[in-house]
Order: sequence, then C-alpha cells, then structure tokens
Amino acid sequence: MSDLFDEYPMLVFALESLLALFLLIFIVVWTASGKKKHKRAERDKPRN
Repeated sequence: MSDLFDEYPMLVFALESLLALFLLIFIVVWTASGKKKHKRAERDKPRN
C-alpha cells in the first residue's frame, strides 16, 4: 500500500478531498432533512 502512495503521492490528497466532499454533502443533506421534519411537525400540531 505504501508503494502505491510512493508512486502516486497526489493520491492521498485526492482521497482526502473526496472524503471531505462526501462529508460536506452528508452534513447538508442531514441538516436539510431536519428542517423539513421540524416544519412538518409544527404544521401538523393542532391549533387551539
């Protein structure tokens, strides 16, 4: 495995950037879904 990184040193940066992109997308989707659930819960509450 270290031979692969010795031959292609930029591979580490590419893997790290892909991981960061995945994390960014995951966080955005997670927070957006939370807002939708919160709005839906408020909308469905009976008003007095």
